Amino acid sequence: MGKSGSGKSSMRSIIFSNYIARDTRRLGATIDIDLSHVKFLGNLTLNLWDCGGQEAFMENYLSQQRVHVFSNVGVLIYVFDIESRDVDRDLATYVSILSALLQFSPQARIYVLIHKMDLVVPAHRESVYDERVRIVRQKTAEYAHS
Repeated sequence: MGKSGSGKSSMRSIIFSNYIARDTRRLGATIDIDLSHVKFLGNLTLNLWDCGGQEAFMENYLSQQRVHVFSNVGVLIYVFDIESRDVDRDLATYVSILSALLQFSPQARIYVLIHKMDLVVPAHRESVYDERVRIVRQKTAEYAHS
């Protein structure tokens, strides 16, 4: 999950469909939820939900589709776009998703990816990354202890 344009579908395509990075440019926006089944380690199947990140979809996931989207989740991967200009809003959405996940799948593991670091000026990458990690960890901890 993550904001529209953060790179969720691109990463999914690179990891699970052997795309090369430049080929992901032709991917369109995900509409609602794109469900795929990936077989691995013989007979295990990963049910992968690529959730569209447009604001209307996110609001729907958190309201009308809340039980459906957040029940029986084993792992949630949340993607932040390092170039986002609305970090506070991104974090508020992330916290809302944590709330839904805790309500319906409290055992779920959560992984956060900070994407598009290659777009940050090399001299600033480490400090920009460290600051974003600090903020995400702080929000995660605040939520987990509230």
